[in-house]
Amino acid sequence: MDTTLGRPVSQTRSFATIALIELWERFGYYGMQALIVYFMVQRLGFDDTRATLVWGAAAALIYVAPAIGGWIGDKVLGTRRSMVIGAIILSLGYALMGIPTTNTWLTFSALGVIVVGNGLFKPNTANLVRKIYEGNDSKIDSAFTIYYMAVNVGSTVSMLATPAIKDYVNANYAGELGWHVAFAFCSVGLWVGLITVGLLRRTIGHIGSPPDNLPLNWGKLALVLGGGVLAVIASAFILEYGWLARLFVYLAGLVVLGIFIHLIRTSQTSERSGLVAALVLTLQTVFFFIFYQQMSTSLSLFALRNVDLDFSLFGNHLFTWSPAQFQALNAIWIMLLSPVLAWVYTRASNAGRDLSIAAKFALGFAVVAAGFFTYGFAGAFAVNGLTSSWIMIAGYGLYSLGELLVSGLGLAMIARYVPARMGGFMMGAYFVAVGISQYLGGLVATMASVPQGMTDPLQTLPIYTSLFNKLGLAAIACTLIALAALPLMRRLTAEHHTHR
Repeated sequence: MDTTLGRPVSQTRSFATIALIELWERFGYYGMQALIVYFMVQRLGFDDTRATLVWGAAAALIYVAPAIGGWIGDKVLGTRRSMVIGAIILSLGYALMGIPTTNTWLTFSALGVIVVGNGLFKPNTANLVRKIYEGNDSKIDSAFTIYYMAVNVGSTVSMLATPAIKDYVNANYAGELGWHVAFAFCSVGLWVGLITVGLLRRTIGHIGSPPDNLPLNWGKLALVLGGGVLAVIASAFILEYGWLARLFVYLAGLVVLGIFIHLIRTSQTSERSGLVAALVLTLQTVFFFIFYQQMSTSLSLFALRNVDLDFSLFGNHLFTWSPAQFQALNAIWIMLLSPVLAWVYTRASNAGRDLSIAAKFALGFAVVAAGFFTYGFAGAFAVNGLTSSWIMIAGYGLYSLGELLVSGLGLAMIARYVPARMGGFMMGAYFVAVGISQYLGGLVATMASVPQGMTDPLQTLPIYTSLFNKLGLAAIACTLIALAALPLMRRLTAEHHTHR
């Protein structure tokens, strides 16, 4: 136990506070994500290719920004402060999305504000969780799995709510206002999270980086905010011009790989094996998130055009979803599976039979392959080009289990293998790798772009199922690569534990 103001604070209470603000932040982000591609296609008039590439670039920026935000939290403003400032900026970004206009520059600028806010929020929140359980590998794995569940509590509610709000307001008011009311609703979640942390601030008062223990330096804050404004402008230009997005993503990849190699070469011998292991697993994570990005791109548009939106059982109608709400299946499955996996990890660890993170990654890719083949086989169950909504439930279930095994442990991997002095920066570098793969995922999704004007489900169905089967084969290839890397990972992990 740690103490603040003379009173004991348990690790569990500290963790719960961080998990709560993460829950509300993800409420905002996923509420926006559920609608963003539809918004671009149906409200802004983008074709499929532009919509998926713009969102892929935006997602890349959103995940690349934490590389800088982690350093700001570690060295400049403090981990706790950066988390709170990031949440405030995010709320502003969603509020800007709520302005009722089809001006693409305003939309892209609002996404730029979200990029900056996420850059400050995301790595520092994860780093606070790491600091709570520093040095306890099995607890770190379980904590990050439950943390991942908190993410999905927030995202489930918002991904079900924002499409319903959009549909209701559009049906009752003119001007396609529903899109913007739904985006503004995302901003409310951030303020609930901020109020929660304000009320529970004592539970995390002892956790943070050295700048958290000093008075706020207003000059440094002004520099960070000024840099944030420049980042918003740069983000808007990157989203408007596709060649800039490609250049940015590829340069980011080279920079992160170069930094990894530099750190490995210049680190102490005792740290090197852990950093190499983190690099191998980060590269595997890049491949996973190419699959993950399909949820908000190709799978999202598949639900719009080729899924029967009615849920029926034994001929009885249960309920009907809008296409955007199918994304919530991912979060629902993760909530159901997270506590089960956390329990399995703890039991296996206590029995001395815990699977390595590398083995969990390999298993995760195999399950993702099964999920995409499920979507690929959807055509065999289609009626007039529309496949059953239950196919989506089955596919998302497999996909989500794979996500937990790979993405859910990605942050735990950094916490386990990376030296504490590099924690914030390496959390950021991990998110850069995720960002690169989000853009690559958008590129992959364009393989299923439907020509404008094509509305016949019988014509669009084979376009999507062809991509999903190819993704299933790619996931099998990733499984084989992960299995081949297991001996190397076992050796690196053994060396890492020897030097700890």
